[in-house]
Amino acid sequence: MKETKVTNFGIQRKIVANMTSESWETIPHISYIYEPEVSKFLEVVKELNASGKFPVKITINTIMLKALSEAFKAAPHLNAHINFNRKLVRGTITEYDEIHASMTWVLPNGEMMTINLHDIGNKSLVELTEYIADVGRRIGNTDLTEVMFSVSMQDTLEKLKRGHLLNAIYRLVGSKTGKNKVKTLSGNAKKDYYKIPEKDRLTKEDIKQGTVTISNIGSITRGIPGRVSLLSIIPPQIFVACIGSVTKRPVVKQDENGNDYVAVGQEMPIDLVFDHRALDFGDLVPFINKLEDIFKNPEQMYNW
Repeated sequence: MKETKVTNFGIQRKIVANMTSESWETIPHISYIYEPEVSKFLEVVKELNASGKFPVKITINTIMLKALSEAFKAAPHLNAHINFNRKLVRGTITEYDEIHASMTWVLPNGEMMTINLHDIGNKSLVELTEYIADVGRRIGNTDLTEVMFSVSMQDTLEKLKRGHLLNAIYRLVGSKTGKNKVKTLSGNAKKDYYKIPEKDRLTKEDIKQGTVTISNIGSITRGIPGRVSLLSIIPPQIFVACIGSVTKRPVVKQDENGNDYVAVGQEMPIDLVFDHRALDFGDLVPFINKLEDIFKNPEQMYNW
């Protein structure tokens, strides 16, 4: 069998491979696919964009980020990290007052990267729209290998502090030797890059792990039927949500007399995955109930 191509892992692939390997080695994943009908919701999004209230267009990605942040407020126990010692069977779950969402982002070169969107729960819809636009602007000024390597090095140092000496040494050797060596900036190129103010580029604070993860596979699969059934939970997080593509489906509705009828609706599948060490199915209920309320009564978005 003839080999056609061999690609060595770059820094982005290294980070993804390391995090997902740790995820599936340590976390018992449970998945629930929520399938809301969103026709009315999407109509209100169109009305909001036509209102002239927003400096840039509200995308489905941004409005769903806001909707999910409202759901996290109703279920703050999902916005948490776990610390579990399997040998001693001891663990703690730490909840956070701010929602920092690690969200997958499609980069200009087509690769995907996770960006830490800070404190989304305390931003209005206008503020969130402006914030997302500014993140996109800063990505254009960022050397992504440089910032990802800084996050990787910080994580390696944290492992050293926790006594994981061999793990830290292996990671350093893997990143700085051989064909998989990570090539970061040096000399004048490095000096020039770090002259860019931090407000105009991404830093490790924008890349490091958030309190929860949100993925929007629907943004790159528009109109294609399908849904995600399982995602990797990135430790120490305990919850991840994935937004699917909106597709037309037959749905059962009721007329003014309470009679059922079948109509063409729009469905947006959302995959909810949790760490069973920290959560049970019942813990999802307030989160889903809040999303149901938003989709059935989308006029509340005018107050966001």
